Amino acid sequence: MTSKTRAELKAQANHLPALFQVGKGGVSEALLNQTRDAFRTRELIKLKALLETIPEPPEALAEQIAEGCGAEVVQVIGGSMIFYKENPELREKAKQKKKAAAQKPGVGIRARKVKQAREQRKAPQDSTQRSTPQHGVPKRAAAQRGAAPYRASQTARGKRPGKARNPK
Repeated sequence: MTSKTRAELKAQANHLPALFQVGKGGVSEALLNQTRDAFRTRELIKLKALLETIPEPPEALAEQIAEGCGAEVVQVIGGSMIFYKENPELREKAKQKKKAAAQKPGVGIRARKVKQAREQRKAPQDSTQRSTPQHGVPKRAAAQRGAAPYRASQTARGKRPGKARNPK
């Protein structure tokens, strides 16, 4: 395991609750069975060791548990032990869920609209095509009338003749 993946796993395990505790019985077959069962549904688990009652140091217990389950020890800090075991079945299930979500109707509509808008902006515009500014008056129509296009905010500031600035 590389140091980068170890750091990522530590960050993910930071928010995990401890699944169960290792006490005065130490590493037993029941504890290993529970740990194996936990690895069927997840790849990363956290265990707690009760420091006052365990018969060995937490590092030694972590090595025994990792050997018994075929997992890797990510980190041992105090009484917290973090283990990782890759589970290809879980990864396949996650891929299938992503695929199914992408195929559902209605998913990704926003992304498709954004993509279409970008493509339209990149495409060369026809010279006969009208462009409409934000205030709703087409530029071509304003130019044909001989008037310059204006914004609605210009009337409030008094920039158009014949309009009162602050009507009372």
